[in-house]
This record gives sequence, structure tokens and C-alpha cells, in this order.
Amino acid sequence: MATGAVLLCGCGPLGVTGRPRPNPTSEAGLAQLLDFHYVGDSGENETMNQQLVIKNNARRSQVPTLSFTAFDKNKHVLPQVRVTTVYGSDHGNLVAPFGSSYDVLRFSGPGEHDVADVRVAVRRTSVARIPAGPHDVTTQALDSRGKEIPRFERFSAVRLTNEDDVPVSVRVVYILWDRPPNGVTQQAVEVTPVGALMTVPAHGTTVLQVDTAAAKAVARNSEGPAVSIKAYNSQ
Repeated sequence: MATGAVLLCGCGPLGVTGRPRPNPTSEAGLAQLLDFHYVGDSGENETMNQQLVIKNNARRSQVPTLSFTAFDKNKHVLPQVRVTTVYGSDHGNLVAPFGSSYDVLRFSGPGEHDVADVRVAVRRTSVARIPAGPHDVTTQALDSRGKEIPRFERFSAVRLTNEDDVPVSVRVVYILWDRPPNGVTQQAVEVTPVGALMTVPAHGTTVLQVDTAAAKAVARNSEGPAVSIKAYNSQ
């Protein structure tokens, strides 16, 4: 389980336990309403490895900026392992809705395959300008004629579908995964943004055209065994 090492702090009215209640109107209070849990491998097929589960107990969407410390199975710090993210929670690019959401962690440096847990620090956070809904926006690869095709093929556009009651803003990434040996978690080795920030209407769809930079990555990695097209809440 990830340890939430929240660096922001504040005080408020005491609760029944004698502990200060977080003040959800302050940055420190918002930070105290974030919890984290690292899942290296859930054991379920078709589930991404190295997930950071984010629990936002505030009733408003937050935009946190996080930093991470990696630990091995013996709870020793791995000082040479650099931890970054796929969706950008390490530089304030991910909107965390009320409830649960997630980012995907990437490890690099000596000891990267020994990571068993992470400690999370909230460097700063703020209320999102555009709230995120509780469900993920789903993606569907399309060819140049708008026909649905598998994500493993060379696609020209991505259809985004929002099942929530509110419009949301998302970014899309095309992820190439490695093929690790048994006992080692799968890692994102290449992450390419697809287009710009997009608004998806409530209970609606939007089609995102693949830009030149993303098209090169798709051409390079299509027909491979391990790619994903993922949308995440952003602003």
C-alpha cells in the first residue's frame, strides 16, 4: 500500500477524535483529502500494471501535483529510481474527480525492476476549473473512413465517449508497453500525446484526429502486441 506523505498541512476545527478536520476550502485541506494506493499488478488480465490509485475525498475535482519515492520489497528506499507518470499527476496535468481515479507510474534508473511500493507526496493541489465525471472516457480507434478498427492497427482518429451527466475535458495518449519476463511488472516505455485537450459533451462523443507527431508513433508501433489508447481527465 502506498504511503500518503502529504507535505501540505493545515489545521481546522477538531473532530470527535480530537484531530483537525481538513478544510476543503484551503489547499492544505484539499491535500489532506487525497489518499493513494500503489498496485503493481492487480492479477487481472487486460489491466495496466504500476497503477497509482487516487482517492479524492473532497467533493470537488482536484488537480494535484505529486512526487514519489520508490521502495523495494524490504521497504528500503531506492534512491536512484526516478518515478514519473503517464497521465501527468507529477506535473499537475491530471484532474482527479471525487471518488477514485488513477495514474500509471513509470520507473527508470538502477533498481527500476525492484520497486514494490511508492510513497506519495502532494506538492500542491487546486480545485479543477472543469470538474471530472466519475467514469473514464472511453476510446475507439478509427481508420481514415471513420470505421472502427483495433487499437493495434494504424488508426487516423479516436472516438471519445463520455457516459457522465457533465461535459469533461480530456487528453489522449498512445502507450507502447514493454514485454517483461514473469514476475516483473509491465511498464510504459513510450507515451505519445494524441492531439490537444478535448471537450467531450455529456452523454456524447467527440472525434479526435491523430496529429503528425502521434501518427509517426502509430506507424512505428502498430501491429505490435502491447499498445493502448487512453483518455484521462485534464485541463
